[in-house]
Amino acid sequence: MACGTWCSVAARTDGGRGLIRGLFRFLLGVLRFIGRAIDFVARAVFYLFVALTLGILVALFLQPAPQVPQGAALVLRPAGTLVEQAVFDEPLALLRAGGVPTGRVVLAEQLEAIRAARSDDRIAALVIETDRLQGAGLSKLAELREAVADFKSSGKPVLARGDRYDQAQYYLASVADEVHLSPDGFVLMRGLARYGMYFKDALDKLGVRMHVFRVGEYKSFAEPFTRNDMSDEDRAASRDLIEGLWTLFRDDVVASRKLADGALDAYVGGYRDALAATGGDAAQAAVNARLVDRLSTRDQWRARLMERVGHDAEGEDFRRVELDAYLEALRRARPAAGERVAVIVAQGTIIDGEEPAGVVAGDTYARLIREAREDESVKAVLLRIDSPGGSAFASELIRRELELTRQAGKPVVASMSSVAASGGYWIATGADEIWASPATLTGSIGIFALFPEITEPLKRLGISVDGVATSPLAAAFDPRRPLEPAAAEAMQFGIEHGYRRFIETVAQARRMTAAEVDKVARGRVWTGQAAAGLGLVDRIGGLDAALAATARRAGLTHYDVVWPEAIESIEQRLMRRLIGLAGTVGLLEASGPATAAPVAAVVADLQRGVRELMRWNDPRHQYVHCLCEAP
Repeated sequence: MACGTWCSVAARTDGGRGLIRGLFRFLLGVLRFIGRAIDFVARAVFYLFVALTLGILVALFLQPAPQVPQGAALVLRPAGTLVEQAVFDEPLALLRAGGVPTGRVVLAEQLEAIRAARSDDRIAALVIETDRLQGAGLSKLAELREAVADFKSSGKPVLARGDRYDQAQYYLASVADEVHLSPDGFVLMRGLARYGMYFKDALDKLGVRMHVFRVGEYKSFAEPFTRNDMSDEDRAASRDLIEGLWTLFRDDVVASRKLADGALDAYVGGYRDALAATGGDAAQAAVNARLVDRLSTRDQWRARLMERVGHDAEGEDFRRVELDAYLEALRRARPAAGERVAVIVAQGTIIDGEEPAGVVAGDTYARLIREAREDESVKAVLLRIDSPGGSAFASELIRRELELTRQAGKPVVASMSSVAASGGYWIATGADEIWASPATLTGSIGIFALFPEITEPLKRLGISVDGVATSPLAAAFDPRRPLEPAAAEAMQFGIEHGYRRFIETVAQARRMTAAEVDKVARGRVWTGQAAAGLGLVDRIGGLDAALAATARRAGLTHYDVVWPEAIESIEQRLMRRLIGLAGTVGLLEASGPATAAPVAAVVADLQRGVRELMRWNDPRHQYVHCLCEAP
């Protein structure tokens, strides 16, 4: 029976549908197979990861306590950047760094070990090797140096060596009784400088207009966007600042090395002449300037240490204990006290919201302080600040929690590290007492806001912006449109109110009048030493001194110190453990820290600056931040 064209078409259609269904089933089967394969691999990797981590943890818990040989030298070999708190390296940051975690050396751990070693009969000497130290704020180095000097006062020798010394490395080494340098090394000291990049011409060429709202002629953070050079106010303040810091550096080195007045400045300023006098031999130039005592190769250095403290059990090296192992031995032997002082480290830019360690997130730190306040075993809180500021809203949130802690009867002390300026100073005002190191950068009491306008670049691209609004302010802060004069005035009113609030907060905390605070405010940055003379700081001293003061306020003589941290996810914690082990292996294999090329350093600074700006999330776009970094 013939059905004609319709049946033929229908047959072809059914056949086509069958083919499509078959192809679909095939693809679905392939996808399911791929999915099962991915799931299998993911589960296998996860279980391997967990097994490896559990194995590491079991090994850590089951391994015996490290032994401290009698008559050993404690070895201080900082590898990385000296910081207040170690933070987890984000996976993307690790990829950018070639998979190598950034070394971070926690200052408090170094201080704890050196302090204990001073009175430990098992420790006969302190050995400092600086080659892996990659950077540190002057105040942190000064605290570490002070601890080493205190160790020396016990009569135990301190010996230091470097293949070469940069300024930070030499500052630490110079406190030793005996300073060694490689015969092929150098001591490179350049003084201090502050130079920045200014973008006004670049922004003008792009057609970007940057609206700045601020109070304080020294509040220079926004100047790179509005000027092509440093303002007179910023130039004068910066000169005073770096000269004050250089004076602290120079005086410490001169005193430790027993140099004549002007000798260090002559070496720094006349480095070319010093090299010319030795035919280019930088190591001999350092010896001639009395900056180092001996030139020694690595094997000669090892022989010298064996001469001073004796051989190890195998007779192949000097008798020693590494700082990490020594700390582990101390902590295992230390009985729990029961009563505690909580040290909360505020390190990084202050932002709004909840974030893990690495930034000072307002909600996160408010919770940490609140938990310490509600913990009956915690009798006092020490806030250790290393922050240039950030969100005004988050700063006030943290300050208020400190104030509530004091009202609850628990003492609060603020201890300033390298930087505690602007928002970093704001949160310090919540404490009963403020401590700073002489080289701390603090103050910068001021406030500003930035608003970019990109109307002109859009026009150049042929893009127009048009629409409707229910009120003049409804789209006032749309960067695609010119900023309305009324909106600009409103923003300036808000900034001026924020400044008055900042001034009043400081005045109340420091028992000063608003006029007295305003004289030393206006956005100006001070050293800790200068700030003490101006009434912005109560005491000069480092972390140990501030911790002792906190305990005294709480009436404690025997206590434990706890370090609450921002919570990380389980995955982050596991990853950090593994990365830590990988980092240890990497450090054992490496010959020394890689040095970035000059251009790479500039690009890295730009990237870091952009990342910091992207973190700024104050709900009112008002910031208390200083354009300052610790040298």
